[in-house]
Amino acid sequence: MLPSTPESLTPIVMQSMANTSDARVKELLCSLVRHLHAFVLETRLTEAEFEYALGYLNAIGRATCDTKNEAVLVADLLGVSSLVALLNNADHHGESDAALLGPFWRAHSPCLAPGASLAAPGTPGIPLEGSGLVQDREGRPLAGVTVDIWHASPSGLYENQDETQPDMNLRGRFTTDENGRFRFRSVRPAGYPVPVDGPGGVLLRAQERHEFRPAHLHFMFSKPGYKVLITQVYADDSEFLHSDPTFGVTRRLVGQYRVEPRPGGEVAVFDHCFTLLEGEMVFPHPPIP
Repeated sequence: MLPSTPESLTPIVMQSMANTSDARVKELLCSLVRHLHAFVLETRLTEAEFEYALGYLNAIGRATCDTKNEAVLVADLLGVSSLVALLNNADHHGESDAALLGPFWRAHSPCLAPGASLAAPGTPGIPLEGSGLVQDREGRPLAGVTVDIWHASPSGLYENQDETQPDMNLRGRFTTDENGRFRFRSVRPAGYPVPVDGPGGVLLRAQERHEFRPAHLHFMFSKPGYKVLITQVYADDSEFLHSDPTFGVTRRLVGQYRVEPRPGGEVAVFDHCFTLLEGEMVFPHPPIP
């Protein structure tokens, strides 16, 4: 069968995939083609617009390098990453909300002693005293949970974006004690701009949106027999809490970073409870090395 009209092409393409042996692959590709064709027909996409779109996709690939994953960033800015996280963690049987992994997580961050600092000497910012409790859905504390923590510097850059920061600065892994508790020190996280020097920035400027994320810490919790929990905790006083360009903030991901006066100066205090669900322990693929 040969197409005679724009509308007649879609079923022909769908039929070409009829012999796809993997049922899930077939479902995904057929749905993708159906929605892409519907988009082209609905918007009456011009040849110039199609050429620009292909160039934009190519630019995403060219912008991705050892220190930056532009594909993850664009997915974040379109809300797709948050939608996938919400869809796959929507049962809320007591588990803490999942959140974006983000484009700057690194595997194999240093293992630190309880109460040790993520921040290298000389890192600027208000000192942070952090702690947390990890429990199961019944509220029982979980010992032996690996807690991977990372965040941007007060200048708004992760260490793998910033040559002036020491390797693995503001990153570290801790282990919960017999009471399910963990402690760490760092500097209070600050809001920061997502990178706008590539296709992600082109997208934000076209939509006349700002690039500033609310202040937050990243966490990843892992223990055999439990699902890996990737989450973030946002500062409740952050200026950009309700306009996050990556759409990553939910009500249950908001926490407090109280600033308290101390004899040596102000200190931010953070404490939060996290709940894990039983399941398979599967780690994500690092977006960048």
